[in-house]
Parts: sequence; structure tokens; C-alpha cells
Amino acid sequence: MQLNLSTRELRAFVALAEQRHFTRAAALCHLSQPAFSALIRSLEEHVGGRLFDRTTRQVELTTEGQAFLEAASRLLRDAEDAVSDVRDHVARRRGRVAIAALPSLAAGWLPPLLARFHREHPGIELDVADVLSDGCVARVQAGHADFALASTRANVGGLRTERFCADTFHAVFRKDHPLAADTGRLKLSELGAWPIIQLARSSSVRQYVEAAIYPNRLQTLLELEQLSSVAAMVREGLGISIVPSLTLFHFDHKDLRARPVVSAGLKRQVFLVRRADRALSSAAQGLYELLMANRPGMRR
Repeated sequence: MQLNLSTRELRAFVALAEQRHFTRAAALCHLSQPAFSALIRSLEEHVGGRLFDRTTRQVELTTEGQAFLEAASRLLRDAEDAVSDVRDHVARRRGRVAIAALPSLAAGWLPPLLARFHREHPGIELDVADVLSDGCVARVQAGHADFALASTRANVGGLRTERFCADTFHAVFRKDHPLAADTGRLKLSELGAWPIIQLARSSSVRQYVEAAIYPNRLQTLLELEQLSSVAAMVREGLGISIVPSLTLFHFDHKDLRARPVVSAGLKRQVFLVRRADRALSSAAQGLYELLMANRPGMRR
């Protein structure tokens, strides 16, 4: 038999069990005594037995009522805890946000915003994966991230993509390099004469640069996975590199210089990727709004 007990019935039962008096218990429940008595009768009908012995002077729990009291109290606590938990999540006092972001964003632009979010919502757990673009999309698709900042548009069913920001490119080199004689813009074709320290072929940076200069090619001297390693090689004069402007903090060194590079198609688009079939949690929505309001290149 299916049993449908309401929290109103359970609260009325616990109040009467504690007060042992219909009038006082009804007042605690903000009910008239007839309405309160009807609620107790309804509960006894639901459980199929008497829970109270009533006399003209007092109200006592039956043996069955005594056994039911602990369970009823536990059910009310669980319901109240569940409601409180939901309210905490909605108010962003509790929760969890998982995001994935390109390393260039995760290392430079993102940390101050995460710190601000954590100060405002210290009870929300943060999970950040700094992975390449394909990894960003894969984490959202697998449900491991609420949303991601990737450099490729996600052409995958079930995902929604929106433009986040655009990133220009710079050439970086030593201060004693011939390119340091000027500070103006460079054409990508002008860099073919110099050995290049490249990122790995799997990186979106490498793919944008090679697509923009095609069918010509650059003189690749080294291929590295990390921008910090690229910066170290450039500092030692092994070659120059071409990197997005959002990564220039890696090259902030007294011995290095940078100049903007222009070429048709040489602009990296960054997209925010999320699931199309579900809404963001309250915590994730809060972080999403903060990041969207502080996108790179926007006035704050």
C-alpha cells in the first residue's frame, strides 16, 4: 500500500506528542483545534492505527505512537535539511562549479576572477581543468565540467557554443634581436626568415599560425608543450615565437620584447561551451555571469 504522509501531518503529530495537549499543539501549528484534530485523524487513517490515547484530561502516545515518534522526527529533520540545502545552493552559499579552460586563460586572466568568486562565495567548491581545446570540449561532453572556454567551436550534438572573446597574436624575441629595432606591426610573412620556437601541433596556437601562413611554412626549430618553456628558449636567443596576446604574461621579462603580428585569419576565437540540454546550477550560473562580464578586452 502506498503511503502519502504530508509534512503538515508529521509536524502536527510531533507537536501533539511533545505537548500532550490538543489546544497547545494546535496553537504551535497555527491551526484551529478542529482543523488540528482532523489532521491527526487523517494521519492515523494513513498509518492504519491509533497513535494517541485520548482522555478528558490528557493525551498519551500509544505503543505504536511511541514507535512512530522517532521515525516522524527523523523524516521532518531530513525534509528540513533537504530544503535548507537547496536554499543554500540557490543562495550560492554551497555548491560546486567545474570548468575547463585553455591554459593561456587559466594561467593569466582567470585566477583573479576565481579569487573574487571564492571571496564572495567561500562555500562553493571550485574545480578547474587547464587543458587544450579538445580536452575542454570533451570534459563538458562527458559531464565533468559545467562549461568550458575553448578555442574551437564545438560541432557536437548536445553542446551549445557562444562567442567569448577574440585574441590577436604577437611575435616575441630578445631585446637585442633585429626585430626589436621597431615597435610597429609585423606581417606574418616577415617572420619566415627567423627560426621559430613553436608550440606542439596539438595546440590551437600552432594550428592558427600554420593555417594563416599556408601554403608557406615557418622555420620551426623546436616544438614545446608549455609556454613557460617557449619563453625560456626565446630568452636564450634560440629563436623567436608567435603567441596570442593573452599569453604575453609568460614573456614579461626585461630581456624580451613583443610586436603585434597581422595576417588574414590570424585571430584566435575563444568560445564558451556548455551542455544544451540542461541549465547551469545556481553556483555555475554565478561564475558564468562573472566571467562573461569580465571577458578579456572588455572595459570593466
